[in-house]
Amino acid sequence: MPESNSSQLVATALGRSFQIGREKIAVLRGVDLAVETGESVFLCGASGAGKTTLLYTLAGLETPESGTVSFEGQSLYALGTDRLARLRNRRMGFVFQSYFLLPELTALENVRIPAMIGGQVTGTRAEELLARVGLAERMHHLPSELSGGEQQRVAIARALVNDPSILFADEPTGNLDSRTGEAIMEVLLGVSRTDRRTLVVVTHDERLAQRGDRRLRIVDGRIAGAA
Repeated sequence: MPESNSSQLVATALGRSFQIGREKIAVLRGVDLAVETGESVFLCGASGAGKTTLLYTLAGLETPESGTVSFEGQSLYALGTDRLARLRNRRMGFVFQSYFLLPELTALENVRIPAMIGGQVTGTRAEELLARVGLAERMHHLPSELSGGEQQRVAIARALVNDPSILFADEPTGNLDSRTGEAIMEVLLGVSRTDRRTLVVVTHDERLAQRGDRRLRIVDGRIAGAA
């Protein structure tokens, strides 16, 4: 999709490689991409195709060797480490395949963490978000007392606590059975469409990817096609 005035996230000529022994492996090969505000975009492809590296580079988590990423008019990798970290905390939400919940904290305490890091007062927002993802009766439970699907719902609520304008999700259903994964994707798409919140998802599940606004296939570090 060509860049437009409403493009929230724009990548231009992204290049990234990794050194394995004496061999340099190209992972991203000149990727161009524009994502519109409120759009749900799914990145698909075989293992090793570069989709997770692309997601992390778009989200300011992995610096590209070449090219640029612009988010809401700001060049991410020109911001400097501290400003980039603050922007990620305030404007971006992250959901990963592994839930990364702190085991000694309750669901409610885990959801509050990004707000605490950002110095924000959440009030009842964390409770409201847990209720929104279907965990009103489970918010005082530890992660060990929750199922995998419930833990991922906690992770989604945590990603939303600072009211980000974009959510990045890396294989959010990868550790879940198909029925639970379907329910988790329904939650993600629901918050995206209801709130007009941009969603960028990496998934190997073509069936789930078809539910987004746009599906991009990544092949050998390039965008090979869209649907």
